[in-house]
Amino acid sequence: MTYTYWIYILGLIGVLNTLYLSYHAITKTPVWCLFFPEEWCQKVQHSSWSKTLGIPNPYLGFGIYVLLIVLTYLYSQGQLGFAPLQWLVYIGFAFSMYFLFIQMFVLRAFCTWCVLSAVDFTLLFWIITRMS
Repeated sequence: MTYTYWIYILGLIGVLNTLYLSYHAITKTPVWCLFFPEEWCQKVQHSSWSKTLGIPNPYLGFGIYVLLIVLTYLYSQGQLGFAPLQWLVYIGFAFSMYFLFIQMFVLRAFCTWCVLSAVDFTLLFWIITRMS
């Protein structure tokens, strides 16, 4: 399997993850908290860190993952260079690590779905560095 195949798979996982989180951001209902105490997910979900510039982080994440899939398609078709895809992954990875740091050291609580996104972007970062 090619690297682009794995980018599509990880991008789809990210889209599904952020759709789930976006649904809960819209309905203001609690997310299902796997592996962590329920109150940790609630703390992360409703913290002041759950928005960037007033926009819920799941909406921004959804946009990044959709753009990732589009840029991967354009790159695989030879219609776009590698750099835009590479930089999008770098930016997504940096934000994921930043929010993981916030969960670990500021909130002292983790959200399953945020950790999943961090793992997703870590794998994407690994793939992108292998492609360059």
